[in-house]
Amino acid sequence: MTGFSLFFSVVEGLVAGLGVTVFVTVASLALAAAFGFLLALLRQFAGIKFIDLAIDACCEILCNVPALTHLFILYFGLASLGVKLTSITAAILGLGLIGAAITCAIFRAGFAALPGGQAEAALAAGLTPLQTIFEILTPQAMRIALPGLGNYAVQLLKDTSVVSAIAAPEIMFFARSMVTSSFQTTMIYATAAALYLLLSLPLMQATRFLERRYGRLKG
Repeated sequence: MTGFSLFFSVVEGLVAGLGVTVFVTVASLALAAAFGFLLALLRQFAGIKFIDLAIDACCEILCNVPALTHLFILYFGLASLGVKLTSITAAILGLGLIGAAITCAIFRAGFAALPGGQAEAALAAGLTPLQTIFEILTPQAMRIALPGLGNYAVQLLKDTSVVSAIAAPEIMFFARSMVTSSFQTTMIYATAAALYLLLSLPLMQATRFLERRYGRLKG
């Protein structure tokens, strides 16, 4: 097999995992953003000490334990208890829960950056507390949170590589399989790196566009 034909066969093999990589990224991001926003709302506005402590404890555990450990617990640990998740389901759930802790901090920072007088003025104008949160504070907090969310999305895309450890058929899963059978280590991993770069660059550009259009960046 010539160099070019070998290269194209490597690309073809890795592209087989491209769809799973994108799907896991998008699904995990959606779960992380939704759950993280809910946690941020509870932590910022509930004012119940027990809830605050529980959220803080969960976020510390999720952020400070390696992602691979969480994935192993979900995929192998739950299976030993009779709860069997597919590798993709475990990957989305694991990365989504970890991401929820990260996005919770991002959203809270967005809310905390808003002037306190806005909530008081909205309440004084006759808005209910829920209207104040969702109609006045949340749109502004989202604008502030955009850069952090964009950076997290790019990081999440790269972090999907770890789900190959639980046999999720994404890019690195196929890369490792091809290395085992062909021993073309440098070419295969370099091609995998190029694929991740090709995915990351448009995502970074989209993030920059959203920041310029809706966020705080100028120019």
